[in-house]
Amino acid sequence: MKSLFSEYLGEKDKIKARLKEFELVWQKTDKKIFSELCFCICTPQSKAVVCGEAIRELEKTGMLFNANVEELKLCLKGVRFQNNKAKYILRARELFTTGGKINIKNKIILADIRGTRTWFQERVLGLGLKETSHFLRNIGFGEDLAILDVHVLRNMVKYGVIKEVPGYMSKKTYLQLEEKLAKFSREIKIPMAELDLLFWSRETGRIYK
Repeated sequence: MKSLFSEYLGEKDKIKARLKEFELVWQKTDKKIFSELCFCICTPQSKAVVCGEAIRELEKTGMLFNANVEELKLCLKGVRFQNNKAKYILRARELFTTGGKINIKNKIILADIRGTRTWFQERVLGLGLKETSHFLRNIGFGEDLAILDVHVLRNMVKYGVIKEVPGYMSKKTYLQLEEKLAKFSREIKIPMAELDLLFWSRETGRIYK
C-alpha cells in the first residue's frame, strides 16, 4: 500500500484541482448540468474522451437541446450504441424540460445525494448506478459515491478488496462493492472520490472525468 499512497501523493494536487472543477459545475446553468447527464448517458462501453467531445459539440451548436433522434445519432460519432443513446438523450430532455426550458437542478436534493442517485437511476433511461454516480461526481456531489467501472474494479482486485471483477452487477452487488471500496478508502486514508480518479488516471494515463 505504500506504493499506492506514494503514487497518490504525486497526483494529489492535480486530483484535488479536478474535483474542485467538478464542484464549480454546480454553479453553472441547468443546461450545463443536463450536458453532464448526457455525457454520462453516452459513456457505457465507450471512451469517455470521445463522449466528451461529442457532447461538447452538441452543446456548442445547441443541438443537444433541440435536435431530433436522427440528428443526435449523427453527432454521436465514435460513441458506441449511438442509436439507443440518442433516444436516451431525447427522453432525458423530455423528462427535464418544463415550460420550454431545461430544469434539472431542482431534482438534485443536496441533503440526500444517495436518494437523488436512486431517483435518477430509476427514471433516466440509459443510467445505471455507475453512470448516475459518475454524473453526480461530475457536478460536485460524488464524495461518498463509487463509480465502479472496469478501471476501478481491476484495481480493487489488485489490492485485494475483491477477488475478481464481477461479470454482472445487480443493484445489491453494486452497493456491497461500493461499501467495500469505501472501507478500503478509509483504511488507506485516501478519499474515495480521489481514489477513483487515481485509479482511472493510472489506467488511462490522464485525469479526465
